[in-house]
Amino acid sequence: MSKKIVIGKEEWCGLPELNLPAIKARVDSGAKTSSLHAFNIHPFEEGGNKYVHFDIHPIQDNRKVIQSCRGLVVDQRNVKSSSGEKERRHVIRTPIRLGGETWEIEVTLTNRDSMGYRMLLGREAMKERVLIDPDASLCLGEVNAKDVEKYYNKVGSKKDGLKIILLASNPELYSNKRIMEAGEERGHEMRFISIRQCYMNISSSSPEVHYRGGELLDNVDAVIPRIKPAMTFYGCAVARQFQTVGAYCLNDSVSVSRSRDKLRSLQLLSTHGIPMPTTGFANSPVDTADIIKMVGGAPLVVKLLEGTQGRGVVLAETNKAAESVINAFKSLQANILVQEFIKEAQGKDIRCFVVDGKVVGSIQRQAAEGEFRANLHLGGTASSVKITAEERKIAINAAKAMGLKVSGVDLIRSKDGPKVLEINSSPGLEGIEDTTGKDIAGLMIECIEKGVRNKKK
Repeated sequence: MSKKIVIGKEEWCGLPELNLPAIKARVDSGAKTSSLHAFNIHPFEEGGNKYVHFDIHPIQDNRKVIQSCRGLVVDQRNVKSSSGEKERRHVIRTPIRLGGETWEIEVTLTNRDSMGYRMLLGREAMKERVLIDPDASLCLGEVNAKDVEKYYNKVGSKKDGLKIILLASNPELYSNKRIMEAGEERGHEMRFISIRQCYMNISSSSPEVHYRGGELLDNVDAVIPRIKPAMTFYGCAVARQFQTVGAYCLNDSVSVSRSRDKLRSLQLLSTHGIPMPTTGFANSPVDTADIIKMVGGAPLVVKLLEGTQGRGVVLAETNKAAESVINAFKSLQANILVQEFIKEAQGKDIRCFVVDGKVVGSIQRQAAEGEFRANLHLGGTASSVKITAEERKIAINAAKAMGLKVSGVDLIRSKDGPKVLEINSSPGLEGIEDTTGKDIAGLMIECIEKGVRNKKK
């Protein structure tokens, strides 16, 4: 090729074999490999060759259009992202059309929802074919947004939306609004259903879930349980009934019950060898002194088993204060845990958001001045944090121990290494999305799409 194509820092290109007639790419000569936005990635073999099926939102800032693609896999490669995290990606080979010319390139597949551009064009794809003017943009011309949507209407974008129920109590919560929005953006039929207004027909012949005076909730593909603590028992019963009638539950009722029972969750972590603060549990006031000694003495933390969002958590500074608090709770017949206090954490903890066995976002929470609890509801502040490989592994294993597809795993950094404080089956999205800039709600919907597909198989 004698004449080189001059391109700017962003250009429109096409990937004809993937049925992507127009996609805007960021041109980056600093990146070796090109990458393409992909989710619902499923590898398979055909005729002795390895392929991968995946979905893509081809239009920037538009999740309503979903295009299904398949490509020839030529490799699997560990790629370090801009945040420094390593990810194992499928590599496909496919033709690219740029400036009237077509040639084959290698592209890695990864979820680029939080990165804006659906494609990144690296230097290997441009070798000896293009010249880059870093100060220019769209040297090969702009493509009208309406024309792009028409392209994908012609090639036939994915329209097979699911019927998804968000099972919760308050439709006005940020997290619930975001989940509804993310599902609708991906073409699914989303409906908010109040837990309290559901009721059930439990029978062997025709089990049913009814709503508000008689409406039958049938043909539901998936349910997202967001059960507040006060509704745990009934909410899990409703979620279980939806599972009985064939709906896929993002977090099933057993997993939610495990995580809500602080004692049971800690015992499960212990069984799986997952590090956590030393914890004592007793019923008789006679054992108070030994329980305090068991966790290393004061200062120590006393937790109500039913407490959430930092409520029902008390820091006892001295052994005498600890005895008084513990015995006071016991006199009220309250179930409590006594836990070692990690002083070196200095009021900080880390919330790892785990979706489908991956940590998709993490933030550090700092307690407000004069407070030892880092919960954002109690005035704590959030900041981005880079977690270690060990912290990532512990968070993933903790979620797996509970059986949760979606969870917020709270870690604390101690002198002995990271330890799990708590696992939340209905973690809030506002803090993690605002701080990381990631579309966590969208990743939850993608997890449902994968789960429903596997269930049908």
